[in-house]
Parts: sequence; structure tokens; C-alpha cells
Amino acid sequence: MRSNQAYPGENKWKGWLYLLPGFLIYLGFTFYPILETVRTSFYEWNGFSARRDWIGLQNYRVMFYDAQFTNAFLHNLIFILFFCVLPVLLGLLLASLLTRKTLPGMTFFRTVLFLPQVISMVVVGVIWRWIFNPQFGPLNILLKAVGLGSLTRAWLGDFALALPAVGSVGTWVQYGFCMILFLAGMQHISEEYYEASSLDGANAFQQFLHITIPGLRAEIGVALVTTIIAALRVFDLVYVTTRGGPGNATLVVGFLIYRSAFQQNRIGYASAVATVLMIIILAISLLIRRLQNGNEEAKE
Repeated sequence: MRSNQAYPGENKWKGWLYLLPGFLIYLGFTFYPILETVRTSFYEWNGFSARRDWIGLQNYRVMFYDAQFTNAFLHNLIFILFFCVLPVLLGLLLASLLTRKTLPGMTFFRTVLFLPQVISMVVVGVIWRWIFNPQFGPLNILLKAVGLGSLTRAWLGDFALALPAVGSVGTWVQYGFCMILFLAGMQHISEEYYEASSLDGANAFQQFLHITIPGLRAEIGVALVTTIIAALRVFDLVYVTTRGGPGNATLVVGFLIYRSAFQQNRIGYASAVATVLMIIILAISLLIRRLQNGNEEAKE
């Protein structure tokens, strides 16, 4: 009788049985490769020979003194501005505009604004590589058409502009996800708060600052974790658009891992870089989650 009260309904082991297929897939295709990557990072291996030479932490020592790794990681940090900060701000702005006032064609606007998020990143890279093309790209053609021909550039071939150009594509992709996330969160904010604040003389910006943003604390936390991870693990967009060029102007850690493993046959070194990247992503995710939980506890 006590067991039925503690676990009402079906037997508790049936729940674990339902989870077993997905758990086995996760172990085989995610968890085991992670462990193998960490193990390989302690070896020197070219990926072809059967012999692996144990070198301990040598790959990690080489990595921390490698200027290319430092440069690539710095570019990933810059991408956080484009993949995280700008999309979150745009998402908040668009979500606020689409909810505070009823606009005709609301569903259409939401669908179009969210569309970049559902397109494959490879397709996105191909499209924007065409847009940025210096000869026949629509961006330069448009600048010439409006009399701003002096601003035309080889956007992806310019050492100073290539990184912001690729980053702007990340902003275009990520803001739709943030917007939809915030739109869902705003549905749970009571309209009474806005009505009461209006009676107290609060304007739209004050309502946004003191009601909307605090009410979206959980959604903002999810958006920050997701977009920061996207910025740190970006690879496909860089591979399709610039392949880390010109020079190493758009080199990121993900592309450095690919180049070290599959072009330079430094599997051990690539595994060490991948392991460090994984630890950094995990630490940032846990930190944001911890701060979010701390704010919620303080609020209670």
C-alpha cells in the first residue's frame, strides 16, 4: 500500500524501461565519443597508425602556448557579441513590439522572423556567401544602386570586416529563436501588472524594464546558455563562408579542431582542444544556471 502511494500509477521501473532506448543511444553516440576524445587527448596519434604514443599533458601544454588557439578562442569570444548579446536584445525588442500592441498579420511576422532559425546553417552560409560576394553579391549591388558605391567591400575577404560579417550572419540566425522564446514567456506575465503600472504613471520603457525583463528571467537564462554555446562551438558557418580566412581572421576553435585533426593529422592535439572547449562550455552553462537559481532564491 505504501509503495502505491509513493509511486501512483504504473510501476516505477516501466519509466526507466521507456527511457532505456534513448539512454543507450546517448551512451553509444554521445557519452562514449566524449570519453574517447578525452582519452585520445593524452596521446600522440596521426589517426591512421595502430600505435598511439602516450604523452600525458603534452598536447595541453602545446595548446596553451599555441598562438592559433589563443587567436581562435578570442574570435569565439567576439562571436558571443553577435550570437548572444545582439540576438537577445533584438529578441526582447521584437517580442515586446509583437505582444504589447495588436498588429495585423501577427502570425506572418512571427513566422518570417523565426524562419532563419529553421534553415540549415550550411544553407545559411551558402546564401550569405553569395550575398557578400564582391562582384555579383546583392549587398554591393544595393550599395551601388543607392549611391554608396564607396562602401562596397570584399566583405569576406577583408581582414578587418570578415569576422563582423560572419558574426552578423549568426545574429540573423539566432534572434528568431530568442524572440519566440521570449514571446512564449510573455504569455505568462499577468496583464494586471502592466495595468497597475500604467495607473502609477509608468511609461512603456519603464514597464519593459521593471516588469517584462524580470518576468522573463528564466527565458533569458535559457537564451544566454543556448546562444553562448552556439558562439563557442560554431564551425559549419565559418567552414562554408571563409574556412577561417582570410589568413586566420575568422579562425575559431571548432575550425581549428577540424584543421588539426583532418588536415594536419594531429588527432591527439585536436582532442585536447575539443576537451578544453567542452569544459569551457560546461562551466559557462553551469555558471549561468547557478546565477539564475541564485536570483530566483533571492527573489523568493
